Amino acid sequence: MKLAERMNTLTPSTTLAITAKANEMKAQGIDVIGLGAGEPDFNTPEHIIEAAYQSMINGQTKYTPAGGLQELKNAIIEKFLADQQIRYEPAEIIVTNGAKHALYTLFQVLLDDGDEVIIPSPYWVSYPEQVKLAGGEPVIVEGLEENQFKISPEQLRSKITKKTKAIVINSPSNPTGVMYTEEELHAIGIVCMENNLLIISDEIYEKLVYGNGKHVSIAQISNELKEQTIIINGVSKSHAMTGWRIGYAAGNKEIIKKMTSLASHSTSNPTTTSQYAAISAYRGSQHAVKEMQKQFEKRLTIIYDKLIAIPGFTCIKPEGAFYLFPNVIEAAKNCGYSNVDDFAKALLEEAHVAVVPGSGFGSPDNIRLSYATSLNLLEEAIRRINHYVLKHMK
Repeated sequence: MKLAERMNTLTPSTTLAITAKANEMKAQGIDVIGLGAGEPDFNTPEHIIEAAYQSMINGQTKYTPAGGLQELKNAIIEKFLADQQIRYEPAEIIVTNGAKHALYTLFQVLLDDGDEVIIPSPYWVSYPEQVKLAGGEPVIVEGLEENQFKISPEQLRSKITKKTKAIVINSPSNPTGVMYTEEELHAIGIVCMENNLLIISDEIYEKLVYGNGKHVSIAQISNELKEQTIIINGVSKSHAMTGWRIGYAAGNKEIIKKMTSLASHSTSNPTTTSQYAAISAYRGSQHAVKEMQKQFEKRLTIIYDKLIAIPGFTCIKPEGAFYLFPNVIEAAKNCGYSNVDDFAKALLEEAHVAVVPGSGFGSPDNIRLSYATSLNLLEEAIRRINHYVLKHMK
């Protein structure tokens, strides 16, 4: 049987491949430290679990509206107002089965064959693939390392064509952890408004910000930019709820209406129990969220200096999320490898540390390490990597 041609356009997930290999080695009894995880290593806060349990006891286990419970939409609206002083109406919110589903649904609604979406690199691996699945063309703009991996308005302007429909901004970023400042976002926003580009603002890591950094949503800068923006967010990273699968999109009500219509034919509704859990996540105590952020910042502070002390490693210090994205091409070459993919494979097979090659994120000279694991394991992983590099340096 011939399968759909569009499936041939997809690039296999580097993250999943590394994870599968690491799990295979663990099953063989090999002591592998996995630094590929894209999820907090903390459990979901107890009051959220309790709210989910109570919803089931109360018989709240039936279908909900396709776009999500009204009460959850109201909680999301309250969150936007409290955190970013942005006002939304219920008709401007759709609740989805995770932020990834919100993005997928948005691209399906937005794009016709050949429409272009500008994606700064390094990028989250699913952005280009979702654009391609919707028939669109991902147009990659390189965020230069010397510019903190961020793109400039001039770079953006140079890539815009008659087919350009949207741009994706991810701040704080996966995989780099860097954030755009309000001034940088404003400058990019002006170019978008001049060219009528929809701004897709992925803010899933907004609660994980460190030091004196401050997360700014491009939608809060002005009413004009708010009208031009669809915000993508969810509770997965902020409240350690990756498996609960609750995300959402906020923005233009006509776009949200079409997304809701598509969701009604694809998923019926987000998981009911998870929606009640998400209401508690936003309306309940935020103590666990703040404590988790503090723990991530503590880990970053301790391991960053150890990482950049490895010969051939350089790394921009993250401002948010829970990833380090060092440039390791010099270390790879010093160890006899012509590319970082082979170096990362060797780290897994010999040093027994699983990292994700940067090629999957559009940056082949880098690797991604997640510090969403215990400090002891992080320090041991960096010790192993350092030992491997020193042993194999030529």
